[in-house]
Amino acid sequence: MGERTFSPINYLRPGLRFPFCPGCGLYALSDAFLRAVFELGYDDFRRFCFVSGIGCSSWIPSPYYLADSVHTLHGRSIPVATSIKLLKPELHVVVFGGDGDIVGIGMGHFIHAARRNTDILVIMGNNMIYGMTGGQVAPTTPLKTRTTTTPYGSFEHPLDAARLAAMAGANYSARWTTAHSKELKECFKKALQMDGFRFVEVVTQCPTAYGRRAGFKDIGEMLRWFRKNAVLVAEAGKIGEEELEGKIVVGEFIHRRRLTLVESVYAVLKEAQKDV
Repeated sequence: MGERTFSPINYLRPGLRFPFCPGCGLYALSDAFLRAVFELGYDDFRRFCFVSGIGCSSWIPSPYYLADSVHTLHGRSIPVATSIKLLKPELHVVVFGGDGDIVGIGMGHFIHAARRNTDILVIMGNNMIYGMTGGQVAPTTPLKTRTTTTPYGSFEHPLDAARLAAMAGANYSARWTTAHSKELKECFKKALQMDGFRFVEVVTQCPTAYGRRAGFKDIGEMLRWFRKNAVLVAEAGKIGEEELEGKIVVGEFIHRRRLTLVESVYAVLKEAQKDV
């Protein structure tokens, strides 16, 4: 038997091409995820189900992955994924979404899924903007950044989604950037082997809607900015709040084992059946 060789084509629907702009970081995000799936021994997506909402990141699995997927309303991917996991606990249920979809429109679902420790993996491509709809300011846009709706710079502090997931009750929460491809792949592998709510935030470049307005010359400059401004979680604790402004804190925010929603629900069902 020959040695397995990774090829993204094995996981993609024939005849389709991703709709992303040249230089978009979502190509790298998808590549890291597919490599993680391959290295865990999965040659296809038979044991997976993908759910996504609206936005550029949501196009990654649907319809491009050769897999069962559900493309839902804006911000509603997490409750749909929760239902699928409760009915089909044997499946890996994975949500793909952008920052606007997951922690903008879908913020309530995000917090409660983490609190319930719902058995799903949520992957958020954070391009720091509402990219697909024209480059409006998002909950994750860095302070003082120019967008189409904040031409003189945003005046809100960005949301720390990875830290919020950890505080709300997730089993696993991590953040990396598309300039950290190796760490990102290993992070996906770890998350796929765990239960409960797992959240991976991927800070990704959007040269079209974000980069040019924020003053970046090209994609290479954005990736260098990711690397230069990345601070490991352990180091961030030693740095003052003001000094951390504008930095990208990367690494694992939480990695633990708590009772999950599927375990709780099925334990109650088993107990209730004794009384029938």
